[in-house]
Amino acid sequence: MTTAAAPASPRFLALDVFRGLAVALMIVVNTPGPGAHPYPILVHAKWFGFTAADWVFPSFLFAVGCAMVFAFKRPVGHGAFAAKVLRRAALIFLLGFLMYWYPFVRHGDDGGWSLIPFSTTRVMGVLQRIALCYLLAAFAVRYLKPRWLLALSVGLLLGYWAILAAFNPADPFSKFGNAGTHLDLAVLGPGHLYKRDGGFDPEGLLGTLPATVNIIAGYLAALWLTGATDRRRTLIRMALAGVGLMLAAWAWSPLFPVAKKLWTGSFVLLTVGSDLIVVAGLVAWLGERPPNAAARFFQVFGRNPIVIYLFSELFVTTLQQVKVAPDVGLYDWIGETLFQAAAPGPIGALLCAIAYTLVCWGLGWLMDRRGIVVKL
Repeated sequence: MTTAAAPASPRFLALDVFRGLAVALMIVVNTPGPGAHPYPILVHAKWFGFTAADWVFPSFLFAVGCAMVFAFKRPVGHGAFAAKVLRRAALIFLLGFLMYWYPFVRHGDDGGWSLIPFSTTRVMGVLQRIALCYLLAAFAVRYLKPRWLLALSVGLLLGYWAILAAFNPADPFSKFGNAGTHLDLAVLGPGHLYKRDGGFDPEGLLGTLPATVNIIAGYLAALWLTGATDRRRTLIRMALAGVGLMLAAWAWSPLFPVAKKLWTGSFVLLTVGSDLIVVAGLVAWLGERPPNAAARFFQVFGRNPIVIYLFSELFVTTLQQVKVAPDVGLYDWIGETLFQAAAPGPIGALLCAIAYTLVCWGLGWLMDRRGIVVKL
């Protein structure tokens, strides 16, 4: 469904800009230019550790939670609410699954085409995790007061830690020995898991539990902001709370290491803490002033984030289907022939990724110019 975009209030603007930052960085991280390794900060940590790339996905979930404050403001009946949430979660999940199945057919060595089998298509993924986390968080924020949402968040993080520790006491955080991997193998099967990490799926089923806390945290943060009577004091407290959560993550990490792929509790605290600081800074920076050029740039990404994300994934896949040489897709050819020739090494890979991100921004700009906001 599409609707004309309404002018953004300062807090809406800050949310759009924050969400746009996450989407823009997500595209840069997901589509590095070929021909050279990207800068390490733009590559996900192999297991334990944290990079700028690891900040992207949890921050998008945080933004989803912020938006819930405004999306659920209008009173609706229990049945209508449930139907809306279930429909939206199912649609987002389906879009994510179809995105991984795309282009649905493949070119064989014999020159013919065949359907990519469902049995080898990944079931979980970024949009699928967003859908499941949204589903759980939506019902939680609908029926629980803020103090119980905090209690639920603590329970989810500690409960997830306990499940991992109880399932494999000897090595609870190993990539292939942890409870989440075994659950994915049992429920989904190896053919439906992520193919690029040895069979481990970083968006598996069990990790949905701690990831839901990122959405709940975003909801509570937006609720805190919208109910503030003294915005300056609230922003200071929000930033201090963010620092406190980041320190708590550091204190917890020796027992429960920071790991995006495992979505550990310390990772949740670290990302929520940093999000609180960034959002507080954006609200303070944007204030009551009209958006400046930088804010408008990221606001374009933030207005239609799922559409732009889907386009970024599908368009690069389409470009790769155009073969310039037997084993060279068009995107790889552009990156190597143009960007690596002009700027060899990681800088060329980054410039290629930025150029592609600007192409995606162009789609968002056209939609924004026409006042189109796609609401699933």
